[in-house]
Amino acid sequence: MAVFDRGAAGRGASWAAAGMLAAGIEAEPGEEALYALNRHSQALWPGFAAELQAASGIDVGLRQEGTIWAALTRDDAAQLRFHHDFQSKLGIHLEWLSGAEARRREPYLHPSIAAAVLSPDDHQVDNRLVVQALAVAFTRAGGELHENRAVTALDVTGGRVTGLRLDDAREPADLVVLAAGAWSPGLAGLPEAARPPVRPIKGQMLALAMDPVAPLLRHVMWSGRAYLVPRRDGRLIVGATTEERGFDARLTAGGMLALLEGAWRAVPGIAELEIVESWAGFRPGSRDDAPVLGPSGVDGLVLATGHHRNGILLTPVTAEAVSRSILTGRTDPAIRDFSLARFHNSSSPRPMPVLTETNRC
Repeated sequence: MAVFDRGAAGRGASWAAAGMLAAGIEAEPGEEALYALNRHSQALWPGFAAELQAASGIDVGLRQEGTIWAALTRDDAAQLRFHHDFQSKLGIHLEWLSGAEARRREPYLHPSIAAAVLSPDDHQVDNRLVVQALAVAFTRAGGELHENRAVTALDVTGGRVTGLRLDDAREPADLVVLAAGAWSPGLAGLPEAARPPVRPIKGQMLALAMDPVAPLLRHVMWSGRAYLVPRRDGRLIVGATTEERGFDARLTAGGMLALLEGAWRAVPGIAELEIVESWAGFRPGSRDDAPVLGPSGVDGLVLATGHHRNGILLTPVTAEAVSRSILTGRTDPAIRDFSLARFHNSSSPRPMPVLTETNRC
């Protein structure tokens, strides 16, 4: 098995992500099928993290304190109540907190916070450690990792995949998994009917430095204006904008201002923290914000793209279901509703070489 990456392995959307495993608190009306997939993958994460650590020797930073969504005003609290009631009907375990109760759990929250919801089953991993661990585990298992080797085209002959084109060579292949994130539809040679409707959705983010011994936050925190993700090493990840800007990776004053103001309104103490990093990434968004997984309609070409904001969360189920589908020749039931075919049906609501953009968002 070989993996070809246009850059350093794991340095695309996977590196830019925040690592939230927020299947519950992110559930929205109209996305019930996606919620079921997200929840399934979330349940796989503890075992997946343990297996990944055993295979790589790298602890991927799975933290299980839960996630708090804070309502800063009465209007925010009314909107939060709507989400709480909807998510509770899905069977999601949530705890409604008064402002005082929220501050007892997180003392550095703004004193005037109106209310909050604790989702104890929504956790986080350190996404950058995850991609490093995956690279180590893959090569230790005998995989060939080709970094900084962009695939320029897909060879298709007689309706089936025959190989990959690189700048300096041709790589014969009977089976290819297209996991190039937001770059997936731009692959030359890809038949039009197999081209996934995926586009880049820009997200600007930044990291602040907390005292790891006495951090400002211990839970993942949402405020409606920004999310804050505390790492064990003291980094506090703040994200993320959502912008339709194509592949424009520039950081903007407006984007940084929106993130910092949103975070400061929830946790005023961040004003004293050092900014240690800022960056932009490109979520691979499909037309319905759900992933595109499984058969492409071209023999030998399998799709694993379009994960939008759930790439890290969906890593275990994507790996498991896509691998099982390849090995058995039958689409895994877990991903059946997320095939490319749903976009071709207007009445619908709705090892091997691996080409990877660095994979997840």
